[in-house]
Amino acid sequence: MTLSSKAGSRQEISTDATDVLVIPQEQHPITIEMIDPDALLVLKRLKSAGFYAYLVGGGVRDLYLGGTPKDFDISTDAKPGQLRKIFPNSCTIGRRFRLVQVFFRGGKVIEISTLRSLSEHDLDGPEQVLAPNNTFGTLSEDAQRRDLTINSLFYEIENNTIIDHVRGVEDLEASIVRLVGIPEKRINRDPVRMMRAIRHSARNNFTIEKNSWKAICANSDKLSLCPPSRLRDEILKDLYSGASSPWFERAMDSGIFPVLFPLYRSILKGSHWNNTEPGKLLSRIFKTIDRVNSVAVEQKIHRQPDFFLFALILIPWAESRFQILTVRRKGAQLFQISKQMRSELDQTLGTDLNLRRSLRQEIVNLLTNLATLVHNRKENDWPKWLQNKSYFSKCSLFYSFYIEASGDEQVQEEQLRVGSPVKQRQLQKTPAKKASNSRTRPAFSRKGKGSIFGFKK
Repeated sequence: MTLSSKAGSRQEISTDATDVLVIPQEQHPITIEMIDPDALLVLKRLKSAGFYAYLVGGGVRDLYLGGTPKDFDISTDAKPGQLRKIFPNSCTIGRRFRLVQVFFRGGKVIEISTLRSLSEHDLDGPEQVLAPNNTFGTLSEDAQRRDLTINSLFYEIENNTIIDHVRGVEDLEASIVRLVGIPEKRINRDPVRMMRAIRHSARNNFTIEKNSWKAICANSDKLSLCPPSRLRDEILKDLYSGASSPWFERAMDSGIFPVLFPLYRSILKGSHWNNTEPGKLLSRIFKTIDRVNSVAVEQKIHRQPDFFLFALILIPWAESRFQILTVRRKGAQLFQISKQMRSELDQTLGTDLNLRRSLRQEIVNLLTNLATLVHNRKENDWPKWLQNKSYFSKCSLFYSFYIEASGDEQVQEEQLRVGSPVKQRQLQKTPAKKASNSRTRPAFSRKGKGSIFGFKK
């Protein structure tokens, strides 16, 4: 049943800021039984203490869509200090806005936020990016200052109703992602909202509302105003989401991807980027990341670290810039290419996303050794010197990701478990050296007389 056919029996309440749509229990799919027991305990304890408490944001969205929420976040009119007294097993975090985290067994964390005000952020506040937002407010104000309408819903357990201040349910049922309020203004205050709109569009296969999409395309460059570490963390959420492929398509179409990865500005130009070789390879790399991550989650295998995923994304750039896959280099030549690659990463992506120096070097090592592995592919064996390296298993797994993205054999589950080399190659193992009978002889000593610890008398 659509929203329009149900709206007549839903209760509309006029408030100081907006009309509220209160959806009764019989007209929405969420039940008490669907809520995490620990989150339900928090809600009930807040109610018992005399405060209002609501399940909010993504938890309500996912439950409404029939999914399983990753997090069950809660909003209340209780202040952080009051929350700490109610929940001794908690701590306060956050600078721009203080949150209280309540800890449970098994490492589970329930986050509680105090309802926030609009006054100093979106209505009367200064015209600046990421203005301060520490004022507490009402349910209506809190709903209007959230990023997306589909993330602005509240579920309360007393009457089992959904409270909708911004017509988020209507957008959920129409499969639409819409920025709350005036898109241009909301993006100017926090450009990361553009990334979140694209993320939820990709994850749920929703369409981004016309005015919101237009504002995103016109303001994509404003992401450069955000702290690099924040952009990095947001990107990683998408890379590990299982929907990085549709995210990449939307990020390219909106102009966000070249802002996040400036190395691709000159490589993926114009509206026909997906017809270029780098664009095609990059699309297949994101599909490979999604497939392998899904296998890892299903089989409860650790997914690859962030530098591994960033290195995969940089393969088309490394080929376009240095021809690592088409031109064979050895020794000093390959070393010089790796130095140039590291220098460019230091000046661009390393700074833009605040990547640690060690991670930059890991990325360069994977890309450089990929070139070696690719050019030795037809020789039925890897170089012995590379097999003996401690990072060989990680490099061979990286090679396997590239092979799958190139349309060849898929990465195998057992490779993810142990980081083993590709099975199709049947790599030769370096024979172990026979144990020496001279274990009692000092290290570095020679068999011949006249020397001590390898040094002549």
